[in-house]
Amino acid sequence: MFAPWIRTLSKNLFGRYLLVTNVVSGGTLLATGDIIQQTIELAGPNNGQKRDWSRTGRMCIIGTLMGPFNHFWYKMLDFYLPGTTFKTITRKILCDQVVAAPFFASFFLIGMGSLEGESIETSIADLKKKFWAIYLADWTVWPPAQAINFYFMPSHLRVIYVNTITLGWDTYLSYVKHRDANGKRTALASLEKEEIVIPANVELNGNIKKAQ
Repeated sequence: MFAPWIRTLSKNLFGRYLLVTNVVSGGTLLATGDIIQQTIELAGPNNGQKRDWSRTGRMCIIGTLMGPFNHFWYKMLDFYLPGTTFKTITRKILCDQVVAAPFFASFFLIGMGSLEGESIETSIADLKKKFWAIYLADWTVWPPAQAINFYFMPSHLRVIYVNTITLGWDTYLSYVKHRDANGKRTALASLEKEEIVIPANVELNGNIKKAQ
């Protein structure tokens, strides 16, 4: 009963409207990764804080903007490096790690900084501080994931596969991007909870009263 409808939907999502599918899934999953990361944060030292939906919205915007780049990047790789031989897949992985990975890491950090109202100088400073943490972790996750992608997945499913795997990766990106802000909030919350006790023989101006 539903089989023809499902086939039509699949044909549209992964055929005629593949670019739209890749763009929407990129934004949705990056936002979902931030929701997961904030849930983890709120279960820890920041449990007194409220969920920041504007931050999730910014993550969604960045993911959506990255969607077209992902879409055309994999089409280009398949065009210039067709086939599934070991040599071809190795070349694709190296291209992805040397070209795409640094670009997307930089785009993410600078783009998020811009959406948060940071100056370009501050965003670049943040990029210099956090780039290598993201890029080195990228080398531990994406080469094996992309080997599966380039060998088993058909071309039109590459981005949706990457976006699905990216859910865990997006959670990590959210953590790296916002860990400094989380640390500051935790420190401020701790200070607010502390009570400052002033001994009875000390005045507010620091002078010591004479004992009665």
